[in-house]
Amino acid sequence: MLDPAVADRLRTNADGLLPVVVQEHTTREVLMLAWMNAEALGRTLDTGRATYWSRSRNEYWVKGETSGHVQHVRRVSLDCDGDTVLLEVDQTGPACHTNTETCFTGREIHARHPQP
Repeated sequence: MLDPAVADRLRTNADGLLPVVVQEHTTREVLMLAWMNAEALGRTLDTGRATYWSRSRNEYWVKGETSGHVQHVRRVSLDCDGDTVLLEVDQTGPACHTNTETCFTGREIHARHPQP
């Protein structure tokens, strides 16, 4: 159960969700973006395992439960507006369901007019 003091700080979207930026604790590399509701955040804080809300399956999922690519939570922060979560994790194996290190690996888009 999520602490009421934390729950009061959350500013969810119309679906009751918050975007979660997931970052590797040691390297600081951004691994992925996921979604949580208050229940998923509470489960994450209680278990130390990253638990998300799947918008496509409409259910909770614990990262690594089927793949073995576990995220052990080191730190959880809310941004200044309470509408985004930063999850710092120790990642085991690839973070992306496509089996890449991150969900951004190999998917770079280059600016047409790069700034100096």
